[in-house]
Amino acid sequence: MKPILEDLYLGRLYPLEQIVPQNPEYHSVNQKKSDLMKILEIKLSAEDNQTLEEILELDCEASVMEAYASFEYGVKLGLLLMLEVMDTK
Repeated sequence: MKPILEDLYLGRLYPLEQIVPQNPEYHSVNQKKSDLMKILEIKLSAEDNQTLEEILELDCEASVMEAYASFEYGVKLGLLLMLEVMDTK
């Protein structure tokens, strides 16, 4: 088994890319979102499309921040659980 810390340090492990929802509806929701985006691209003016793109970019940035916070919390919680289990008192 490769050391996880080494993989993290060397950039071989990037948790955000490894997390893919297992919910069976995930892909259909993304497809619906894509279909609606195509409809909007046709209906909106160039300026409105640019505004929509900016909104989507900001939404993506917020999602990455939320994913990081969830990852950080999960790691901390896992470590706290491990410490509690290892406590021999």
